[in-house]
Amino acid sequence: MTRWSFCWNMSLMLLKAQHRLKDYRPARLEGSHPRAAVLMPIINHDAPTLLLTRRNARLSSHAGQVAFPGGKLDPEDDGLQACALRESFEEIGLPPEQVTLLGRLSERFSANGMIVTPFVGLIEPDTPFTPNPDEIDVIFEVELARLMTDPRQHTDVIYDDETCWYVPSYTILEHTLWGLSAMMVVELLNVAFHVDIGLDRYPEASPLRHLPPRPSRRRPS
Repeated sequence: MTRWSFCWNMSLMLLKAQHRLKDYRPARLEGSHPRAAVLMPIINHDAPTLLLTRRNARLSSHAGQVAFPGGKLDPEDDGLQACALRESFEEIGLPPEQVTLLGRLSERFSANGMIVTPFVGLIEPDTPFTPNPDEIDVIFEVELARLMTDPRQHTDVIYDDETCWYVPSYTILEHTLWGLSAMMVVELLNVAFHVDIGLDRYPEASPLRHLPPRPSRRRPS
């Protein structure tokens, strides 16, 4: 395949992805747990990439982890979408007006007891980023085409109430994409690009790492 053909195919796939995300009806989680939101920025290169960050190693929560820009819903936020855009501006200097929102994915329950809503956004390659050094150590990108091949190093087994998830762990440069962020990536690939990576299926060819169960979403009666 020539470079031109590859770029044309990726552009067509991205166009189809936008329609699929628009029509998608993600799962919602009930409960009075704190809420948070993240932005999953797709950069519109000829070969589209997904933007990720590595959190500051000195932070009190999720220090040093690979994540999408985002954070806890503030009372001043006009909803979860506004929260994701505000946090992205505060963390990486991404102006909200330069984000074309494509849709939202299923809500996830984090290890620290929050319900997190991911939003998918499209941004142009010349968009400037300014990482907040108090929160972000590194901003980096990974080609979506690479993630579509599911290049996992191992699989984390995560228990969430009665559900068992098989979550891939990816090494990107010197960074490790795993846990909640990896679950979001898998759903994005499955929904937007019709990749078939099963979070609920035992991956026979991958070594397993069992993680401690997540806190229950159920409140004590």
